[in-house]
Amino acid sequence: MTNIDFYGGVDEIGGNKILVSENQTSIFLDFGMSFSQANKYFSEFLQPRKANGICDFVEFGLLPWIRGIYREDYLRHSGISYDVEPSVDGVLLSHAHMDHSSYIHHLREDIPIYLTEESYLILKVLEETSSVSFTDLIHLKKNFYFVPKKRGEGYKRLIGNASQMERDIRVIKPYKTYDIGDFRVKSAPVDHSLPGASGYIAENDSDAIIYTGDLRFHGRRPELSEKFVKKSCKINPTVMLSEGTRIDKKDSTTEDDIEKEAIKIISDHKGFVVVNYPIRDLDRLLTFYEIACKVDRTLVVNLKQAYMLNLFYGKDYPKIDDVAVYTPRKGWGLLGEESFACFGEEWTCSVNIDPYHVKTDYDKWERDFLDWDNTINYKDLQEEPGEYIFRCDFFELKELIDIKPENGIYIRSVTEPFDDEMVLDYKKVKNWLDHFNLKLIEKGMHASGHANGTEILNMIREIEPEKVYPIHTIEKEEFDSLREDGIDVVYPRLSK
Repeated sequence: MTNIDFYGGVDEIGGNKILVSENQTSIFLDFGMSFSQANKYFSEFLQPRKANGICDFVEFGLLPWIRGIYREDYLRHSGISYDVEPSVDGVLLSHAHMDHSSYIHHLREDIPIYLTEESYLILKVLEETSSVSFTDLIHLKKNFYFVPKKRGEGYKRLIGNASQMERDIRVIKPYKTYDIGDFRVKSAPVDHSLPGASGYIAENDSDAIIYTGDLRFHGRRPELSEKFVKKSCKINPTVMLSEGTRIDKKDSTTEDDIEKEAIKIISDHKGFVVVNYPIRDLDRLLTFYEIACKVDRTLVVNLKQAYMLNLFYGKDYPKIDDVAVYTPRKGWGLLGEESFACFGEEWTCSVNIDPYHVKTDYDKWERDFLDWDNTINYKDLQEEPGEYIFRCDFFELKELIDIKPENGIYIRSVTEPFDDEMVLDYKKVKNWLDHFNLKLIEKGMHASGHANGTEILNMIREIEPEKVYPIHTIEKEEFDSLREDGIDVVYPRLSK
């Protein structure tokens, strides 16, 4: 009989960490961060300590205490014994959102991570471009190691490339069968709000299990989710783990809806246009790229999105040459015409400074973009505000200080705030917009990455599992109507 232990995703949206076991084989379905639990104890400037390994995370229930799954450096540094062999046989990653993937950082490097090519690329972007801690997603960088000095006596800290180890990353093909111990597993692509999302179909001698991950039927690729449903029907599933983020909602905004409404608004506006959409939502980027083309403007992306577009070249998204890349002032702020630096006794305008010194303000991965023909900065947006649609998220609002926008609109194309921290951030956004006299437009400007309740219930009825576990939801009672169809609805409980 298959055992299912829930270490996240129960009575919350996100945080999926679901352990499925049969005989000697066990597999995690995702290994993500619980934002709701983390926000109870931590904030942007109050973070768990890397110096304490996994202990801060375990203390507050962010990570389960399971032997044989965590990285050696974190365990031994904290005086915890390390098992020679891993106790799980793999992680099936549904997609690269942090609430499903973030805590891979804490796992040992010899646990296989099964994921799609697109999910691999997004994790690569996160690892290589992030400035925060806990992003060892594709590699593992060993901490707390000293190695002998090459010259002379003594030891030095192990850092840089020498500290880096490859994780056991296994890129999988759609609907190809992979044997993982007692399980036969298939990745089933679904439509979601970032590339590479996948559900999973897993079978063993006892059960046939369906895991939806996160999915929708109103995005740019509904045929992916529809195929997932049809394939799931064919195995006569005994167990289904279904997301229910929007189980209490009855309708959905589409990308086409956003495009039509935004074109009407922007076509009638001659001034500055700012838009905020999720940084890894390439479908939304494509929507605003098409909007920009139809209103004779150029979409402006930030350096991280430019890096991602480069990795996704040839995958049905705009090419990096099709957009403008915004370069912010960083470090000493030597980019532009309004900063000075002192050479000897003389203060020199930054435009007269050797470009080498300007580039030292930027990370290595960013420097490649500085000399591109389609790279712009705040001066370009000041001088020709009607030529662009400027993508600007919460952390980039400070760019408005340099741009000094006039007669502008701000299109907020992200989800509504759903926790206390997001509500506070939303209030700050409105303060910024009021300060710069930017008109806020948000109604009908976001297409969710999640199916609505009608679609979820119809999906489950069509797949017709023997039992369904509602996960990734705070409205599990909305699944109860399935009992009338002979489907056993089982409320999951968190395992200790």
